[in-house]
Amino acid sequence: MKQQILLVNDIAGYGKVATAAMLPILSYYGFPVYNLPTCLVSNTLDYGKFNLLDTTDYIQGVFPVWRELGFSFDAIATGFIASERQAKIVSAYCKEEAAKGTTIFVDPIMGDEGKLYNGVTEKAISCMREMLSVAHLTYPNYTEACYLADHPYREEGVSAEEARMLVDKLRHIGARSVLITSIRVDGQSMVVGYNHHTDEYFSLDYTEIPVHFPGTGDMFSAILIGHLLQDEPLLQSTRKAMDGVAMLIDLNRDNEDKNRGIPVENFLHLL
Repeated sequence: MKQQILLVNDIAGYGKVATAAMLPILSYYGFPVYNLPTCLVSNTLDYGKFNLLDTTDYIQGVFPVWRELGFSFDAIATGFIASERQAKIVSAYCKEEAAKGTTIFVDPIMGDEGKLYNGVTEKAISCMREMLSVAHLTYPNYTEACYLADHPYREEGVSAEEARMLVDKLRHIGARSVLITSIRVDGQSMVVGYNHHTDEYFSLDYTEIPVHFPGTGDMFSAILIGHLLQDEPLLQSTRKAMDGVAMLIDLNRDNEDKNRGIPVENFLHLL
């Protein structure tokens, strides 16, 4: 039987992001996928105006029911966390499940291009540090890594030595393996990482496509997790996730309303 995956992420009513972006990909790969919404949001935040419902009270009631019913998961992938209280509840559950052998993937969704996303507060930083403390693998972008590590963001990028130092700061918070995406290292766009299974640092370069879609990080996460759970090494899984996202962006670069995200169901056969 394929490994069972729990997605802990928001659900947007309008837009292909978060749970709506990840679930089709992982289901297409053949995994039974379940979801726990961290909040309900009217639309992608890129539109500038939105309505958001924090589901922390709901989540607090879910875990006791699941424990009583004996539900368990082989992997848990967390994304947007709506509040500090929610982070404590979710991280405690992840820690409990990790002790039973569950793999915890943490995407600390907070911001990009040197600033926090619309609607994300400074409190989100401490929330995500809480999540990192239970992560087997975390994959922030450069902006998120800087916020988490309390490290200055530099638009021009960093040196290879600074990139490795940033990776180590995230490991110090508690994450076992680390990827930092969308980081410029010595002038080149890179994904840099550390694999705790092999005790190796690595970097993978890519050519940036100057088009922005919300949800591409979620798609990267889903492709990455899909390959990792098929026992492919972190380096190769990361490359496949990078190539998959690049292809999706390139195929949709002429879409009129990019704030909707990428209609990923149309391209599953290519992944």
